Amino acid sequence: MRKIIYALATMDTKADELCFVADAIRNTGHDVVLVDLSTRGSAEQTDKTAETVAASHPDGPDVVQKQTDRGQAVTEMAAALRVWLPAQIHDNQVAGVIAIGGSGGTALVAPAFQALPIGFPKLIVSTVASGNTQPYVGHSDITMMYSVVDVAGLNSVSRRVLSNAAHAIAGMVAHTSDVPDVRPALGMTMFGVTTPCVDLVREQLASKGFDPLVFHATGTGGQAMEKLVADGLIRGVLDITTTEVADEVVGGIMPGGPRRFDTIIERGIPYVLSLGALDMVNFGARETVPERFAERQFLVHNPQVTLMRTTAEENQQFAKWITAKINRSTAPLEILIPEQGVSMLDKAGAAFYDPEADRCLFETLEQEVVQTDERRVTRHACHINDTAFAEALLAAFERVCGNQFP
Repeated sequence: MRKIIYALATMDTKADELCFVADAIRNTGHDVVLVDLSTRGSAEQTDKTAETVAASHPDGPDVVQKQTDRGQAVTEMAAALRVWLPAQIHDNQVAGVIAIGGSGGTALVAPAFQALPIGFPKLIVSTVASGNTQPYVGHSDITMMYSVVDVAGLNSVSRRVLSNAAHAIAGMVAHTSDVPDVRPALGMTMFGVTTPCVDLVREQLASKGFDPLVFHATGTGGQAMEKLVADGLIRGVLDITTTEVADEVVGGIMPGGPRRFDTIIERGIPYVLSLGALDMVNFGARETVPERFAERQFLVHNPQVTLMRTTAEENQQFAKWITAKINRSTAPLEILIPEQGVSMLDKAGAAFYDPEADRCLFETLEQEVVQTDERRVTRHACHINDTAFAEALLAAFERVCGNQFP
């Protein structure tokens, strides 16, 4: 069965290369729609013009087409594509997308590709794919392929790379796996220092017929989980390890982003939270820690990761940051406090044990949360990694689910 693949580029400069990709895809038995993203000029070979894409800009096409600054024009075209492409995928039974470009072209298509559902085939051939790809991939599942040479003409190297990319996207759309949606998927957050708790909860949830998906709370982990919530692929969340808030507030290298928690709350799915690993902020190698923290308490986790103990004042900030989000919830939600420590390092005799900092976190949280019949905070006289706390989390999740799952 022939499927439709959209191929995108700024065709005022990349038409020959994109047409080469399109021909290679067509030779595999699929149909291709060429999409021009040029901010200056236009291409004759295109199926979807730059003007068509620009018309989807929230402020109108002139915002894109009348820009004199190239950088700003790329930014505005990216905003237009971010609206246009998901609608095309939904309306036209598109099976996959591929784009080619340099740094500007990659930045142009990346936000739109990130907005597409997890699991939908998406590939970018880019000159910047061998460096830091986080700004382009974000928390999506975009496949990036390094172009090796510039995307500027067809030669012995570019033909081979572009041909491989064409066959890669063709293979993705030809061999889709229909994963049966039998068990309800649940999101869970974990760090190494909360692993015993998360493992206990995960095993019990799996035995009850759920499909628990564990996300490493590294900033992108929490964002990836919320992306799946937004896509409707996760139907409940046990946010046991909310350490990304510490990095967001203090300035660590694993921040959850300003919208952490928002999607879960907006979707109104069953939600249980705890305070896992809020005793620490993450940095890179010890020598990379900002000078302003020089007098703080550190633990070198490994040569690439340095942990910093959070203070009582910072823990008050975390509680207020969390509750500012949580107090907007309208669906059942519970926050569980482990009174004897929030990580492996936060217990009597361990490196980050600080009862005063924990007290400030717990008390501020209780003071700031507006508790209702459907928004509760409970204390538990145990450590986060104790079996008793895992059992409390499971009981709380059962309560917030009500009759949603058989």
